[in-house]
Amino acid sequence: MNKTQLSIIAKTVGVNVNQVQNTINLLEEGGTVPFIARYRKEATGSLDEVQILDIKELLGKLKEADKRREGIIKSIEEQGKMTPELLEKLNNAYYLQELEDLYLPYKQKRKTRASIAIEKGLEPLAKLIFEQKEANVFKKAEAFLNDKVANVEEALQGSRDIIAEWINENVEARNAVRKVFEREAMVYAKVKKGKDEEGIKYKDYFDFYEPLKKVPSHRLLALRRGEEEGFLSVSISPEEDNALGALDRIFLKGLPDAKKIVEESITDCYKRLMKPSIENEYAGFSKEKADTEAIKIFAQNLRQLLLASPLGQKKVLAIDPGYRTGCKTVVLDAQGNLLHDTVIYPFDKSIEAQNTVLAIAEKYQIDAIAIGNGTAGRETEDFVKKLAFKKVPQIFVVSEQGASIYSASPIAREEFPDKDVTVRGAVSIGRRLMDPLAELVKIDPKSIGVGQYQHDVDQNLLKGTLDTVVESCVNAVGVNLNTASKHLLSYVAGLGPSLAANIVKYRQENGEFKSRQQIKKVARLGEKAFEQCAGFLRIHNAENPLDNSAVHPETYPIVEKMAKDLKCSVKDLMSSAELRKRLNLNAYANEKVGLLTLQDILKELEKPSRDPREQLIAFEFDANVKKVEDLYEGMVLPGIVTNITAFGCFVDVGVKQDGLVHISQLANQYVSDPNQVVKLQQQVQVRVMEVDIARKRIALSMKAV
Repeated sequence: MNKTQLSIIAKTVGVNVNQVQNTINLLEEGGTVPFIARYRKEATGSLDEVQILDIKELLGKLKEADKRREGIIKSIEEQGKMTPELLEKLNNAYYLQELEDLYLPYKQKRKTRASIAIEKGLEPLAKLIFEQKEANVFKKAEAFLNDKVANVEEALQGSRDIIAEWINENVEARNAVRKVFEREAMVYAKVKKGKDEEGIKYKDYFDFYEPLKKVPSHRLLALRRGEEEGFLSVSISPEEDNALGALDRIFLKGLPDAKKIVEESITDCYKRLMKPSIENEYAGFSKEKADTEAIKIFAQNLRQLLLASPLGQKKVLAIDPGYRTGCKTVVLDAQGNLLHDTVIYPFDKSIEAQNTVLAIAEKYQIDAIAIGNGTAGRETEDFVKKLAFKKVPQIFVVSEQGASIYSASPIAREEFPDKDVTVRGAVSIGRRLMDPLAELVKIDPKSIGVGQYQHDVDQNLLKGTLDTVVESCVNAVGVNLNTASKHLLSYVAGLGPSLAANIVKYRQENGEFKSRQQIKKVARLGEKAFEQCAGFLRIHNAENPLDNSAVHPETYPIVEKMAKDLKCSVKDLMSSAELRKRLNLNAYANEKVGLLTLQDILKELEKPSRDPREQLIAFEFDANVKKVEDLYEGMVLPGIVTNITAFGCFVDVGVKQDGLVHISQLANQYVSDPNQVVKLQQQVQVRVMEVDIARKRIALSMKAV
């Protein structure tokens, strides 16, 4: 990285060059984003995970441009066309688009109209016309007639073709037209002939136009989907006269006859070469921007879902409701292990089902009941609430989204090889109540159903972003080294699937880990992996209490010195606020560990292994509302936010069909981003605005409710 590249990253991220350089050094030494953000604050100046990720992404793009520059320079040199001026321009171009523009005249092309004209010997005539200093170009053209050029018009047409290609390959010209696109490009959409009925769901776009810079991401993705499905024709362009005017101002400068031919070349260049090329660019840019916005929304939703409130280690009875095939019922111990499974039929054999549930609750001393929110969910909830438990458990309705995908996955088959998908699904519902994060990491994030247009966006970008979110959430919460699945462990900084599997294997063969240092005995887990992962692993009831905290082993000596100076044990220091108040943090600072890290250590000593997630609160739907037909305009209901999009949020009010609170109905004031008002799994009050049973649409409002 040279100084200019470091400055580009610093300016883009909004930090200083030293922070960028130090962060890049840490990344290139094998540092993970969660580790760098949490344990290297002195080096980065307290950059958060988002800023470090931005630096990492920009670093990747600049390295990609470096690699492309090398290829371009090699190609031009092999053609024998490199000049000192061109080399300097290439070395000072740091973005792919700049590099491609400079390379365009030297790019190997198939035969073009211009190359055919050059073969006919018309390039000198084109140069003469392009300079626009010749008064009688028609007379000059006569000198170029030969066995391949029959007449003056053919000579002039060949010159137009050559000039059009020169203009198209001119960096200044392309940038001028890009500016016109940027300022005033419109997106146009029309229904394809004969597709009116078949593509009726895209009716809003049958005769559509809107400024490109104002089209929201969800609308752009809908347009692209309609185009891909063959129902819409979509184009992007500014006013043609404005684009041509921008080119005229660059190239029109001379005598009338030559100037007229150059003007014709400009028109041809724009329509035939430049407009399609730059339209493709802007289609790509706009799609990339829409993808990024859609993925950002998905990532925000996923983060909220993964960090949803956990019930914790309780004994749970989980029920996957169903009418015809009954309700699959499982019992999980406090660690989520399956103890018992059966099927009850509360709607056909009610007395038998009641006795079964009460007997199970008594035998296993059930603390909570988790009921899936799918088909028959509300009815099953009513059934359970009417039971006369000796020890009344808490009752929760749990989202089933993705549970069926987990139950049929190789992960579920590996966990429960002798159980069918229905039992696995019920287990997933119960575990999701106990610890949403630990269970949801087993499911492909795309399948959790909290995004918009997730199948239309760049799948590699989506996967990379969502994996990063999962990694961030797992490390923010911390992982119990002795109970975590290999799937959860695989997201711990520095581990990955292979080391996670080795940890579980070691645990199975040697019993529980007694200390963090012991994980160094795990196959292939070296010093670097230990450095990265250790602070995010927790060992409950460890001999060293710091092993159950976010204090990193590399700073244990500092905490031990604090305790020694206060003539107490580390355990005493962690349990006594009075002792901690007596500490002078400045006395423990050194070259590697500064006040930022010491303040983090002190916070962790106050609340070791604190869970950043909020406490779980039970929720109840309106008992009188079970189906869409029970809704009427004006009624106010409790609901749970199930999904957030750019245009509003969806709320479950207990009728198996989520209602939409449009962004305009989220609050009494203007809302630009729904995430400013609501979050996933939030309990809200909504007013029913409209119910369209035929189209399965429910319009809701949160205004003044």
